[in-house]
Amino acid sequence: MFTTRYGTPIEPRNFNRSFADQTSKAGIRRIRLHDTRHTCGSLLAALDVHPRIAMQILRHSKIAVTMEIYTHVPSEATRKALRRLGKHLGKQDRK
Repeated sequence: MFTTRYGTPIEPRNFNRSFADQTSKAGIRRIRLHDTRHTCGSLLAALDVHPRIAMQILRHSKIAVTMEIYTHVPSEATRKALRRLGKHLGKQDRK
């Protein structure tokens, strides 16, 4: 929960509006505030942070939520396959 400078709860719409303003000022694409949790989970996984630690940071009660829903890190094999696909599709554009 976030509060105003007076200690009262921030209206969720106001917080979302403020978040949108900050992303705009930072020059990054607009995403939902909740999406930052997914980004955090994926970054923690990419940095090889132990899943239990990531679970604690994200405040999940079950490791399955952290690993199955909040982390999106492709394996090296996935990256390699996507690079091959990209090269193949690039060849199709030149024909």
